[in-house]
Amino acid sequence: MAAEPPLPPPLLVDRDKEATAAQLKSELSRRTDRSREQLSELLDWVLCAERPAAEALDWCRSLLAGGDKFEDFCQAVRSYDNATLCGLVWTANFVAYRCRTCGISPCMSLCAECFNQGEHAGHDFNMFRSQAGGACDCGDSNVMRESGFFIDSSSEKDIQKTLQALDPQISFLEDLTKMGGAMRTVLTQVLTNQQYYKDLCCAGSAESTSTKSHEKYLVALKGSGLAFPEEKQSSVSQELALGTSAIPVQEPAGANAPLAQSDSSDEEDQEDRPSVGKRKRVKLSTSAKDQSIMDVLKHKCFLEELLFWTVKYEFPQKMVTFLLNMLPDQEYKIAFTKTFVQHYAFIMKTLKKSHESDTMSNRIVHISVQLFSNEELARQVTEECQLLDIMVTVLLYMMESCLIKSELQDEENSLHVVVNCGEALLKNNTYWPLVSDFINILSHQSVAKKFLEDHGLLVTWMNFVSFFQGMNLNKRELNEHVEFESQTYYAAFAAELEACAQPMWGLLSHCKVRETQEYTRNVVRYCLEALQDWFDAINFVDEPAPNQVTFHLPLHRYYAMFLSKAVKCQEIDLDSVLPDQEMLMKLMVHPLLIQASLSEIHSNMWVRNGLQIKGQAMTYVQSHFCNSMIDPDIYLLQVCASKLDPDYFISSVFERFKVVDLLTMASQHQNTVLDSDHERSMLEGALTFLVILLSLRLHLGMTDDEILRAEMIAQLCMNDRTHSSLLDLIPESPNPKSGIMPGSCSFESVLSAVADFKAPVFEPGGSMQQGMYTPKGEVWDQEFDPVMVILRTVYRRDVQSAMDRYTAFLKQIGRCPGNPWPPYKKRSPLHPSYKGLMRLLHCKTLHIVLFTLLYKILMDHQNMSEHVLCMVLYLIELGLENYPEDDPCDEDIAGPDRCHDSWFPGSSLLCNMRHVINYVRVRVPDTAPEVRREQPASTSSDGHSSTHNLGTAQVFSLVAERRKKFQEIINRSNSEANQVVRPKTSALKWTAPGSTPQLTTVILEVKESMLSLLIKLHQKLSGKSDSYCPPWLGDPDCLVQADLSKYAHGDGVTAVERILLKAAKRSCLNKLSIDEVCRKAAPPVPPKKSSPTEKKTLDKEERRQKARERQQKLLAEFASRQKSFMETAMDVESPESDVAMEIAASEQQVSEPTYDCVICGQSGPSTEDRPIGLVVLLQASSVLGHRRKISEPKKLPTSEEEQIYLEGTCAAVHDVRLTILQRHFKDSSCLQSVSIGWEGGVYVQTCGHTLHIDCHKSYMESLRNDQVLPGFSVDKGEFTCPLCRQFANSVLPCFPGNNLERSPWQSHGHGTKNMRELIKEVEELQEQLGIFPSETNLSKEMEAVMKDIKSATQKKYTDYSKTLGSPDNDFLFMYSVARTNLELELVHRGDHLCSGGASSAGKRSCLNQLFHVLAMHMRLYSIDAEYNPWKKLTQLLPKKGSQASDDERAEVPLLFRDVTSILLIQVLTMPQPLHREHFTCIVKVLYSLLYTQALVAVTIRLGAEDRATWRKSGAHKKSSYSPGKSWEALLSFLISELSSGELYQEETEDVTKTSPVAWTSQSIEHHVQQFCLPFLRITTLLQHHLFGTDIPSCQEEDEFVILCSCLGILPSILQTSREFTSAACLDWPASAFDLISQWCSEVILFTEQQPDQVDALLIQETKWDLPRLLQLPEVYNTIFQYYHRKVCGVCTKVPKDPALCLVCGTFVCLKGLCCKQQNVCECVLHSQNCGAGTGIFLLINASVIIIIRGHRFCLWGSVYLDAHGEEDRELRRGKPLYICKERYNVLEQQWVTHTFDHINKRWGPHYNGL
Repeated sequence: MAAEPPLPPPLLVDRDKEATAAQLKSELSRRTDRSREQLSELLDWVLCAERPAAEALDWCRSLLAGGDKFEDFCQAVRSYDNATLCGLVWTANFVAYRCRTCGISPCMSLCAECFNQGEHAGHDFNMFRSQAGGACDCGDSNVMRESGFFIDSSSEKDIQKTLQALDPQISFLEDLTKMGGAMRTVLTQVLTNQQYYKDLCCAGSAESTSTKSHEKYLVALKGSGLAFPEEKQSSVSQELALGTSAIPVQEPAGANAPLAQSDSSDEEDQEDRPSVGKRKRVKLSTSAKDQSIMDVLKHKCFLEELLFWTVKYEFPQKMVTFLLNMLPDQEYKIAFTKTFVQHYAFIMKTLKKSHESDTMSNRIVHISVQLFSNEELARQVTEECQLLDIMVTVLLYMMESCLIKSELQDEENSLHVVVNCGEALLKNNTYWPLVSDFINILSHQSVAKKFLEDHGLLVTWMNFVSFFQGMNLNKRELNEHVEFESQTYYAAFAAELEACAQPMWGLLSHCKVRETQEYTRNVVRYCLEALQDWFDAINFVDEPAPNQVTFHLPLHRYYAMFLSKAVKCQEIDLDSVLPDQEMLMKLMVHPLLIQASLSEIHSNMWVRNGLQIKGQAMTYVQSHFCNSMIDPDIYLLQVCASKLDPDYFISSVFERFKVVDLLTMASQHQNTVLDSDHERSMLEGALTFLVILLSLRLHLGMTDDEILRAEMIAQLCMNDRTHSSLLDLIPESPNPKSGIMPGSCSFESVLSAVADFKAPVFEPGGSMQQGMYTPKGEVWDQEFDPVMVILRTVYRRDVQSAMDRYTAFLKQIGRCPGNPWPPYKKRSPLHPSYKGLMRLLHCKTLHIVLFTLLYKILMDHQNMSEHVLCMVLYLIELGLENYPEDDPCDEDIAGPDRCHDSWFPGSSLLCNMRHVINYVRVRVPDTAPEVRREQPASTSSDGHSSTHNLGTAQVFSLVAERRKKFQEIINRSNSEANQVVRPKTSALKWTAPGSTPQLTTVILEVKESMLSLLIKLHQKLSGKSDSYCPPWLGDPDCLVQADLSKYAHGDGVTAVERILLKAAKRSCLNKLSIDEVCRKAAPPVPPKKSSPTEKKTLDKEERRQKARERQQKLLAEFASRQKSFMETAMDVESPESDVAMEIAASEQQVSEPTYDCVICGQSGPSTEDRPIGLVVLLQASSVLGHRRKISEPKKLPTSEEEQIYLEGTCAAVHDVRLTILQRHFKDSSCLQSVSIGWEGGVYVQTCGHTLHIDCHKSYMESLRNDQVLPGFSVDKGEFTCPLCRQFANSVLPCFPGNNLERSPWQSHGHGTKNMRELIKEVEELQEQLGIFPSETNLSKEMEAVMKDIKSATQKKYTDYSKTLGSPDNDFLFMYSVARTNLELELVHRGDHLCSGGASSAGKRSCLNQLFHVLAMHMRLYSIDAEYNPWKKLTQLLPKKGSQASDDERAEVPLLFRDVTSILLIQVLTMPQPLHREHFTCIVKVLYSLLYTQALVAVTIRLGAEDRATWRKSGAHKKSSYSPGKSWEALLSFLISELSSGELYQEETEDVTKTSPVAWTSQSIEHHVQQFCLPFLRITTLLQHHLFGTDIPSCQEEDEFVILCSCLGILPSILQTSREFTSAACLDWPASAFDLISQWCSEVILFTEQQPDQVDALLIQETKWDLPRLLQLPEVYNTIFQYYHRKVCGVCTKVPKDPALCLVCGTFVCLKGLCCKQQNVCECVLHSQNCGAGTGIFLLINASVIIIIRGHRFCLWGSVYLDAHGEEDRELRRGKPLYICKERYNVLEQQWVTHTFDHINKRWGPHYNGL
């Protein structure tokens, strides 16, 4: 039953909290007992569990403040903050910095504020996004150098902004920690004082709150999996704690084993743990003094209990943050670290049980990295708390829970246990935080030293490593494909790398000097012991079990790497740390098996095991793993090879690779262990392995810089690389303090020495390249090493890629026209300890193999290849380069009689090369050609063989020799040798005489030496007989001073010549032998054999290769044909423009244009019934609307002061103009006085291909039925052009040539009619009603495409009428579409026509067809003759009476109208095709109006004085010969006309001030020309598309004259005149002054009503700058720092994924649900409002740009690159990024030209979710 809450103490009856606190403070200061009692009573009442928490916290705040306001108290305490450490704590996803220049610990990190305020200019730093969380190390001299500190103790540490809201209690503690150093000191005392804790735990009655809390705590502690003292004393059956020195480590954590602590028995109860098997017990180090830390949790202070609960509840984020916030206090840091270590076992147990192990792992590391990165602290805890013992034991216990019996070798009787890679513990990397901590503390020298000195710890650690030895065993599937492909190999490779290799590299970094020899000897000793135990446990003798392989041998690799370090850095004698021969033989078996298995996997022998086995083979050699896996394995094999008998080693290699049976001189053989399909690739694998083994010097004498150079060259030779991929691909030593740390000076200097930087370039298609490094020419020439490339290739195709690039280089410099072979690279010298390795090259077994293979290649035997020959020659050349110096090679010790006893007389390659083999006995199948060939030649088979007693053939001797050697070594090293070597029957499986009765023994006559075989191969390769002529015959000095450089690059012929030259140079006997062979005129073996049986043996692979080459040739030929077809197709099958324009120009009906349908392939004209259409893409565009008046682009704001205003844009200005007009004039007239489409105008573009409309419909139907659709929507009419695959969404019908509205006026040639006649004709043509088209397929398609054009843009961009559904809207929209397309073409040409020529899209323009469609629809809307502006433009009309009703609004005066809009209306409402003379007439009439508008604009800009002057000066010119062409007269008349109204009286001072300089005649002329030019340009383009007239190119200053001339408005007499003025082009349709007067009267009438609006309407803005994206800052960090924490203006939150519109600078939330409107996210919404469906957004947190186009989006790439020309998507590398102007220009170009859809290929639907 709950206790009653205590009554309030009497002190509180009448007072509030502050008064109570003040009184208590004063009483406590007097230190009376009564005051303490009062405080105790008060706290009992306040902190009672039944009280509301909020009230209790209020009391605590008041009491702490002692009567003051809590805020004032905080301020006061902060003033005492003397902390120098920043201590800011952050959680996952926080952006922080790491500076390697300032860092002492590799884990050092800084918050943005400390980094930006510190001095890090020019340092090696990067920005990163924290994965697990962290804390700022600024101020901690143990972690970073003081030069990088930013110390500002006065500033308040503003932390925890990113954390979730904390619960009130923790928030309260948090507030206290924020007060700085002074409060942290007090908190530390409270948390670590044992007396306070003891008093509160033990004192008080049984009913007190604290006692009850303590009981709950004890219950929780009991369930924690660890004992506590009282329980432990009472019962030994309590769950076993993690061990004192006697506790068996292998006992699983949490297993109930009734073992007393003192039990140190080595026997284990087999019934309890049958699955684990027998293994040795490991005792912990006896130096551990106080093991109670491991088995009990006895809490003595608040901090310990607080951490206990933190662990118990799996590290709640807010608790973690609070505990870390206290770290700047040094005393707390030490106490907390010790507490953390004390709870390490408990942490491991909780982690294993956790369902959220990922999150918990991150939080553990968040804490531990702060504690263990400090070397001094780590050393202190190691000494005082046995940190190393705890860590190793905890890791061991952790892994013990997932052990299984190993099935390697002896599945039945194996006693070895390995980790189960399928367990969650390994699969989820649950062990990661503990291993990470271990690696972290091993990076400290003082800690690592303790580890390496402690034998007990090393034994325990080797026991831990042995759990991974042989894990994830692969068994080859021989029958059926494996049902389920296990993916456990990921876990296995990760586990070996993280849990074994990385600690190994950490330890190795401290074994660099001679003084540390003892450490290496310790590790090697215990490693060998562990290996011996492992061999015993798996019952391994000498033969590995067949069809098994494991890639995981960490014990072998530990041994190998410590051996390497011992020899390289510590001057230890290699033999002193090597085991006996038998152990070496055992050591080499499994690494060799892995190399053979790699070959098997690449030969597809493991194909039934699924793709995962290839994944393992690739991971094994991959850059992050290779230096911890394949490199140590190869090194260990090199050590074994250098110390074992070379014949034994060579035999072992060929036996492991299963190609022993292939090594026979017979043309046919039987392989009992390998299918013939796999023989060739396995033989290539074996030889390649031998070449790698003998060539590689990574651990045999190369320096770190040489290794780095070799690695870098290998990677660059495969492909050009970016800087970051190179950093990633070069195997770095995982220890961060190693010499070749990526990013170090060494890396950069080597890179600049071997590679050239290729700046980012753009391919013609627009795809972007990154900055690449490519090998220098001299690297290809001298340092290209194919062996290193083969070793480092993950994909086999990379080897071919390297060879292709090498070939390309040689062709480029003209060195090798043929097909070059891999070059031979001279090796760096061997370290003396490994000299024995070269004995492999001088052993008979290898020479037999080489001789046999040379013979087989020469005789064209099956399964030989060029690669085999290449490797054979490579091995011979290696032998010649590395011959023993004491070799008496010129003494002919081998007499002719001795040849019968063995293959070769000695072991020297130089001697053996000239040794002639006469006869060889081989065993062949009965079917072999040798049987039939040899039998008649021999009188007696027995007699023949006894005469030439050649011993057994090498097919047997290889294996027999190996067995014999092995037996000898076993007997020598161990007198009581195991007799379990293998029953002799196992050797019989190789000879197997009984099982293969069809084998026959045959004697082959060979009579060749290696030299003679090489000379014959030279003839075979060159295809000529007697092709080899020794070079010393012509130049005797070549042997003395051999110039081998000319043989450095070349094909097989060159390689053979180089070898023969080296052989002759090394030995004069070889030279004589070569001369002799060359002298013999014996006909060489023909390259091709003629007998039918032997023809069949032609290599299958070579036939396949030839077939592939033929196929490639055919494909290339086809591609070139297709390309030329495409080019001609582009020319011939262009839209009708070329032909049609000629028709229009000549105005004669000629033959109709024909089109090719790209679907059905038929050619023909477009007809009414079967129309043909152009493939087009319709898209809404606001590019024109974003133009501005000023040429300088707007900058992207990067501070609060900078803003972007949209008032000055083209769209905004036109919008305001239309609004003013609609306010004062008739609506229908307004809608014909302007153009729309500046925002949301429809742009039409084509690829130029045509198709029948019915074919297109069938094509769309087939796309609809297609299940797998690419990134476009067929339902929306989208498709790709069937020929060129360009994106499209409609088809524009081509108008038939014979179905045109004919006008009654026939052309009589130019210049025959005067102006007045033409004006009359135009008027009559306009009055003709448009013929409503008959219901034909063509008219239907015309209507359909018009609907498509309308639906391409949003309704808001087409609906401007005040009356809903008004036809004026449609009329306005249609001619505005023409305007939009003409304006955009002008923009694409650079906003001028100086360059002339066809459109930028060339023949791909579709405007002619578009104008036909628009004209057909516009002709249906008749313009009332009364309102047709044509009459007002050309005639003097009687003035209307004022009887017009007041409510009827006036029409828009002509001087307010947009002349280009009138032009388009006039042209598109006339019957098509329009005659050229009528077009010119319209242009002339409109030019008069335009010119008048230009002069009016000038008069408004003139000051009052200037105006009076010009009025007078121009008046007298009115009476001149042609007053209508005198601009002075016209200007004067205009001023006088407009002065009669109130137009000039209303001008303000501002207008006059805009032109303080007096206006001269030149400035007025310039102004008028600039005013008229935009109209002239659009008109010229229109004429170009309608009539096909050329646009001549010109200088910028001549553009006006040329355009006027081109349009025919400039009289030809004046075209060459120098005194040209714009007025000369005027051709008034009536009296100039009367027409002007008529036009001005409309304006004056309006001025009387609305004097304030006239200026705005008369001064039309005609000059716009080209559209530009915002100007971005040089450095990306400027954008990032301002925007990644910027608050969104809509939802007022900091977006998770902020984005920026690069067109207008709007800040938006990408994917933000907060800013969603009608289920459309903000980016999509903005793209509709800003770009009419096109949006260009920069993602702030990723530095990439996304493009939204309608319902699709794509990732475009980044315009910010690092110093090496690379992108950093997602800012993963965090390197400084700089603007790439070329890329930004490309982006801008794609935006302006509307080519996003065509250039970017990877589109996907966004579903309104961006």
